[in-house]
Amino acid sequence: MNNMNIHFISGINKVNPTQWQTLSESTCPFEQYNFLRNLENSQSVNAKQGWQPHHLVISNQDNVLAIMPMYIKSHSWGEYVFDWAWAEAYQEHNIDYYPKLVATCPFTPVNSKKLLSKELEITRLFNSLTEQCLQTNLNSWHILYTEKIAHPLPNNIYERNTVQFQWFNRNYESFKDFISTFTSRKRKNTLNERKSIKQQGLTIRQLTGNDITSDDLAFFYLTYQLTYFKKGHQPHLSYAFFQQCLENMANNMLLIIANNGEEDIASALFFYDDNQLYGRYWGCTKSYKNLHFELCYYRGIEFCIKNNIMRFNSGTQGEHKIKRGFEPVLTYSYHWIKHAHFRNAIYNFCKQEQQHMLMYQQRCSTLLPFKVKNNKTL
Repeated sequence: MNNMNIHFISGINKVNPTQWQTLSESTCPFEQYNFLRNLENSQSVNAKQGWQPHHLVISNQDNVLAIMPMYIKSHSWGEYVFDWAWAEAYQEHNIDYYPKLVATCPFTPVNSKKLLSKELEITRLFNSLTEQCLQTNLNSWHILYTEKIAHPLPNNIYERNTVQFQWFNRNYESFKDFISTFTSRKRKNTLNERKSIKQQGLTIRQLTGNDITSDDLAFFYLTYQLTYFKKGHQPHLSYAFFQQCLENMANNMLLIIANNGEEDIASALFFYDDNQLYGRYWGCTKSYKNLHFELCYYRGIEFCIKNNIMRFNSGTQGEHKIKRGFEPVLTYSYHWIKHAHFRNAIYNFCKQEQQHMLMYQQRCSTLLPFKVKNNKTL
């Protein structure tokens, strides 16, 4: 890029927050300076954790023109666009798959531009990313959960798709209005799930912003940890990270807590902006029937309707979301592989996977609970 300086920096603190805000046109909390700084300052993201900050910055003599948060990765945890099979194939041939260069928000599978710029398109960075990998012995680069690139890709850049289940607010006036679009049987099932919460003697409180106390946050973190411990894993994010978010991003946080009359027993933490609600973390100390659906989905839908939020991104996976009105949506990521002998195999894998994901999306669409009129979902 003529007359532009391209370099990589080792931490978000080396970026001026004002410059960052000037470049960012998004209200998405995961593109905000504070969110990424909280990850680094809390040591939830660092080289020791396998997430070495390596942020791309493009500038001219007068201004910073673009920033793309990136990380040098020594594993594939916390990305949600799974390339474990690629890494295993490399290992079988005694070839290193890692380290790799990844543009994403750590532990956050949410579609966003990834490139903060008012002048440059992400495709203009492809050659610079490739040069960086060749110069620094990085074996690949990956841009995850970004906007679809409409024009044809270079031959050595591959697109991958995944399917997420998201809820869309079609100007509903209430939750009752929303489920009136369901078939009779699906509507009855949903109402029975919600009734079961009261029948079990559970009460629920919703907290936003400064209403979230340190005690509330401490309980949430306990349940967050338990979710990982039950699966035999350590939590990705530290308590300090959530504390810092509460200090500088409280207006983007929604915390929902369930109580059984004696004690708090479950919680779900969301982030939100004017356009989307993002379901992120859930956990419980005791199990109750349908409580996960109530806290993680139904309460979130009600929050969107009340606050005129048009989309609810509930995170990855979860076919159980379909019958609760969450629709299958394709996501997009882009990949470059240095090792020439693996490129053809990975290209074929990506093409086959794209077809599979498209068929999967179409099949999931047939399972939605909505009434059908003239062979089209309402």
